[in-house]
Amino acid sequence: MAKSEYMTVTDYISGIEVNAIPEEIDAVQVFSRQLIEDYGYPKEHIQTHPQHRVKVRPSDTKKEYPVDIAVFLDALKDDDGLYIVVECKKKNRKDGRTQLENYLTLSTAYLGVWFNGEERFFLRKFVKPNGEVVFEEIPNIPKFRQRVEDIGLYKRQDLKPTHNLKAIFKSIRNHLAANTVGATRDEVLAQQLINIIFCKIYDEKYTAPNDMVKFRAGIDEKPKDVEKRILDLFTEVKTNLPEVIDSEDKITLDTISLLFIVGELQNYSLMQSERDVVADAFETFIGHALKGGLGQFFTPRNVVKMIVDILQPTENDKIIDPACGSGGFLIESLKSVWDKIDQKYMTLGWNEVEISKKKIEVATKNFRGIDKDYFLSKVAKAYMNLVGDGTTGIFCEDSLESPKNWRSEAKSKVEFETFDVLLTNPPFGSKIPVVGAEKLSQFEVGHKWKQNKETGKWEKTTKLKEQEEPQVLFVERCLALLKDGGRMAMVLPSGILGNEQEEYLRQYILSKGHLFAIVELPFETFSPHVTINTNVLFIQKGESAKNDIFISINEFCGHDKKGRQIEKDDIPTIAASYQYKTVNEQNFFIKPNLLERSFVAKRYLQKYIRNLETISKSKYDIVNFGDIILTTHNGANIDDASIYVEKTQGIPYILVKSITKEGINFENLKYIKQSLETNRDVIKNTVDENSIVMTRAGNSGIAANIPPDLKSAVASGFLINIKVKKEINPYYIVAFLNSEYGQMQLERISSGSILQSIRSSDLKKIKIILPTTAIQNSIGNKLKEAIYASAQARAKIEEANNDILKLV
Repeated sequence: MAKSEYMTVTDYISGIEVNAIPEEIDAVQVFSRQLIEDYGYPKEHIQTHPQHRVKVRPSDTKKEYPVDIAVFLDALKDDDGLYIVVECKKKNRKDGRTQLENYLTLSTAYLGVWFNGEERFFLRKFVKPNGEVVFEEIPNIPKFRQRVEDIGLYKRQDLKPTHNLKAIFKSIRNHLAANTVGATRDEVLAQQLINIIFCKIYDEKYTAPNDMVKFRAGIDEKPKDVEKRILDLFTEVKTNLPEVIDSEDKITLDTISLLFIVGELQNYSLMQSERDVVADAFETFIGHALKGGLGQFFTPRNVVKMIVDILQPTENDKIIDPACGSGGFLIESLKSVWDKIDQKYMTLGWNEVEISKKKIEVATKNFRGIDKDYFLSKVAKAYMNLVGDGTTGIFCEDSLESPKNWRSEAKSKVEFETFDVLLTNPPFGSKIPVVGAEKLSQFEVGHKWKQNKETGKWEKTTKLKEQEEPQVLFVERCLALLKDGGRMAMVLPSGILGNEQEEYLRQYILSKGHLFAIVELPFETFSPHVTINTNVLFIQKGESAKNDIFISINEFCGHDKKGRQIEKDDIPTIAASYQYKTVNEQNFFIKPNLLERSFVAKRYLQKYIRNLETISKSKYDIVNFGDIILTTHNGANIDDASIYVEKTQGIPYILVKSITKEGINFENLKYIKQSLETNRDVIKNTVDENSIVMTRAGNSGIAANIPPDLKSAVASGFLINIKVKKEINPYYIVAFLNSEYGQMQLERISSGSILQSIRSSDLKKIKIILPTTAIQNSIGNKLKEAIYASAQARAKIEEANNDILKLV
């Protein structure tokens, strides 16, 4: 890439615009900021751009090696005053150390740092009397005006908050993954970090300001002495905080890894750092340990904040997340409640000690979290301990298990119908079904339901399901936890909101309470871990809705499908639109009586409603599509690739990509073996000139007629094979379905968690303007003529090709 093609970034030290290459963004700028904010070095003592240079060889007169970051003893920045060199190239640790040692050998610098944006280490240089240069890895570098000998000799009052924890935690994680002996799995490493963090927090809490902290690693201390001090501290934590550290928990990291973590964290006060900074850093580390294999993913911070801002929890609300994972919803709720406490009691003249006591009381008394995963519940405890003292409210239990089987502490502190606010993103997916009669029998939705054909209502049967996806059961369990009038927000896959087979669940929700908001999240919200359509349902338990229902449909979430940050983000404005009723095309309110049996948000977009209103004004008859359909069924789903053959040997097989508004694209046809003629599914989906095929998944809702040279072809699985009544012109119907009137209706009814698809029950409700037969034929024949003309053109082209072949 040419130099001019790079985007630029403003250098933090010099203010010069420099190329935004990865090492510059991820390492140079990050560590430059840390030197100023965490270590206290003045900008005047630091040189980044233009780069300071050192010799390549001792005999050189010219200095050619560019130093990424040079720290000097004073503002003169001369060679004799070079104190620290920082190497930020994207090398591995071994190569990075070799280059850093070369820089130190060929300069007057005493200390060195290697940081590649992922890992870092610190070196001290010694020159022996015989001139030999040797190096020692040290826990950290000194702060400005601190002696190297004083590294690790910290009183509690010396500890400072930092904005740079994310980079530090990232460095810790990558160092451990690359170098730790005896523990390689991310979950094991994360568990070890949690244990060490508890030691750090405990030490900060219970050390007097003028006393030396125990969580430290001195420059000349023996590693085993540091290890013993930390292990003794951990024993103290286990003894005094049994609710957060189990007696069998151990710190099993090797000595060097433990020393590295202590060296990285010892300068900072985790308790004084901003809650968002700590939480973000912590997620950076443990995010590697969560792969989503159990349907568990972090809910992005902007989504969590939006949900909390809509629910507006107060200090008097009892709050729970029954699938709390790492505790993100609880932390953001605690932050929101504490902010309200600050505002209220500062106005009343309370002092800081009284307000702090009130905050801890609320955190301990009102906040509850449950997760069946031991590791995640431990993470949530660590989170709550980092930002508050709500640790006794986190329990490792299965929320879908009968509460009688929970341990006594959870049973006493989590009771049905006692919570005011519930926020959750439960695990979901067909790969993690809940099974077993004992579990499923607790739930009304654990039973099979059937629809009463006369009333249209769904009725629970006495027959249990064999299995059920967890999110379905969580809906009922969450409603059971809420008291009457309690409000909840739940992240759910879009399929639940629109699937015909789960209509009973939506009926169940409305029988227990009412929706007051539906927020459709962008498709990339949980990327790169998983790409799925999700929504947040906001439900209030109790009597029917009196207020309008808020609908929000969003396209951007602040990152793309690969998880890379982008500027566009619709999420932060949602809560304000709800609170202040600022209405636009994507955020609006509907009357409760307009809510259909589908909760899919886009169905209520005004452009779709206006389209239906326009259709209703036609002077011709308006019919439901189902009233004029003779037969309809999904195409033949043949997955075996071995059935495909050459064009001259097989039956045409019409794929989704074959269907266009201009007709069927013959270039995208496949051909299947003649022997499949007797296959029942193939027979049922053999088409003729009276057939209509429509895409039902992916690019759903495009219809096409069958040309005369494609008779006896077979419609494939993601198509809907339709025949209309004899008195209806099928070419007119295709023209209508592909028109703006039809397409907007088909867009409206397409939904799904992964692929947007159309269900036959919705398709049959599409409104068709049905004019007289003469008008149908007048419009339909134009389409028919075009289709036949294309068929004739294909025949002529084929004739010409055959004529060419006869020339030889």
